[in-house]
Formats: sequence, structure tokens, C-alpha cells
Amino acid sequence: MSSGEFVSKCTADSLAQAAQLLKDGGLVALPTETVYGLGADATNQNAVSRIYKVKGRPADHPLIVHIHSMQSLDDWADEVPSYAISLARDFWPGPMTLVLKRSILAENFVTGGQPTVGLRVPDHAVALALLSAFEKIGGKGIAAPSANRFGHVSPTTAQAVQEELGECLEERDQILDGGPSAVGVESTIIDCTSDSPRILRPGAITIQMIEESTHLKVSKAETDIRVSGSLENHYAPQASVFLNRTPKPGEGFIALAEIQTPESVIRLASPKNIEEFARLIYSALRAADAKGLNSVVVAEPTGDGLALAIRDRLMRASKGR
Repeated sequence: MSSGEFVSKCTADSLAQAAQLLKDGGLVALPTETVYGLGADATNQNAVSRIYKVKGRPADHPLIVHIHSMQSLDDWADEVPSYAISLARDFWPGPMTLVLKRSILAENFVTGGQPTVGLRVPDHAVALALLSAFEKIGGKGIAAPSANRFGHVSPTTAQAVQEELGECLEERDQILDGGPSAVGVESTIIDCTSDSPRILRPGAITIQMIEESTHLKVSKAETDIRVSGSLENHYAPQASVFLNRTPKPGEGFIALAEIQTPESVIRLASPKNIEEFARLIYSALRAADAKGLNSVVVAEPTGDGLALAIRDRLMRASKGR
């Protein structure tokens, strides 16, 4: 099927159609500021099971539920601690997922059988408009993991979704094109089920930001909560990924712009700063596969905050598929 049949420009009409498609059990790939998600009605078991099938995702791997505003927290979560409210006020809409004790609305098929649910308000005009249109016709939330095959590189453009999942989608399914994702790595996931917050996946919302918002220290305690993107090998292209070594002729290379490209090495990205590094990392890894490269070397960025999230994704990518 040609990409034009799936990919839709985001007019008010197309968003209303996409919302109705979700209500009718279809799948809609939607842009967010982090990466593109593959969305289904989070209360519809058959629709959610199609996400797992299309992605090839293990059934015990929970999905993040996207909601239109923090007003919907009470629909999905019980016992929301006051520090979680502070985080929602400060960072929603934004690249942050809160893991909370689930309400009866959050069923096993969306939580991976766990007593918790992950919730997020995305910071993207198209995603918010879709969530608003969905809410108007009775929708409660959109379950949306990244719109790629399980373990593969997350997509940050509609074209990447089409290339990755086009042959797995049904004719009625849709991909909404909202341009390239502005952040480029998945949301920070914060466990809010105990006395203090705990980071389960690093992202653009950093430890310092969380502690300033909550006036609590981020907990280092272990937990057995399963979340998206926490497996040892994940975010991996077909090419092998190597970290922090000198690239050889014929290999791909991703590094900050100030780092020179050795002779006969194929430069895949030269981000000028950490924010641009996050924005480009997945498209650069995809470019390695498009060019048929066998290996990619990445000079990892140093420092805390977003650099920590980039290193987390690269470490998992380096473990392969």
C-alpha cells in the first residue's frame, strides 16, 4: 500500500476522523514531542491487542496511556500522591510519564497485568488535538507505545512509521503527520507509588527538575515495576552499534559537531549540542540501515540530564536486537 493511503495531514476533519477511528477500534500513529506513538483506545481490549500484534510486543509489557490533561488523572489512577500532582502541574504537557496505582478503568490488557498504570499528557499540538477530539466523543485515553517493531529504533517522523509498520497496518488505520519529533527520545518515566519519586527510565525531565518540583530526593530503591524501554537490548538498528571507540573506514559515525570525522568514515550526524543530539539520534541510526552499513560508532555525550537519557538508549542499542 502506498504511504499516501495511510499518512494524513492534520486538518480538523482528519483529526475528527482519526478520533472516530480510535473509537471504532482502529489504530492511529500519532506524533508526540518525544517520538511517534502507535495509538489505540486504551479501554478497548481488541484494539490494544492489535498494538501488541503489529509491534510484536510481549503481552506483559505495559503501555503508556496518553490523556488530554491532568484532569483525567482520577479516571485512570487511585491514590495520587501530592508530589505527583506537583509534577503534573509543572511538566504536563511534556515528556514525562507518571506511574501510579491504577483505577478500575486501567485493565490488565493495558497495564501488562500490573497494579500500576503509566500516564502522560504529550506536548504536541496534533496529539493534544486528537486527544481532545477523542474525549469529545467519549474517549478516555489513548494507549500508545512507540510506533515501531518491538526492540527496533523508535520513529521520529511519519515516514519512519510508514517504513517500519506500513505493511502491518490495516487499510483503515492512519498515520498522522505532525512533522519531526522535537525532543527525540522517549519520556522520563517516574514511579509515584511510594513516598518519594523514582526514575524508571531517564528522559528530558531530569532528576534536578523532579527534585525542584517535589522538594523530595529521587529515590534509588529497587522496584519490580515493568515499564517501556527497560529491557537490556532495545532501540537497536540492524547495524551493530559500538560506543566510544575510533571508527574504522566504512563505518558510520555519530558525534558532536566538534569531533572530527576520520578518513573514509561515513558521518551520520553532527549535532551541535545535547538537545540536537537527542533529536537526531534515532534518525541517524535509521540512516545507517538505509545506507546498508554493518556498524555504527557513537561518541556518547557526557554530563547529566538529557545526556544521561541519550546514553541509556545507546547502551541498550549497543546490545543489539
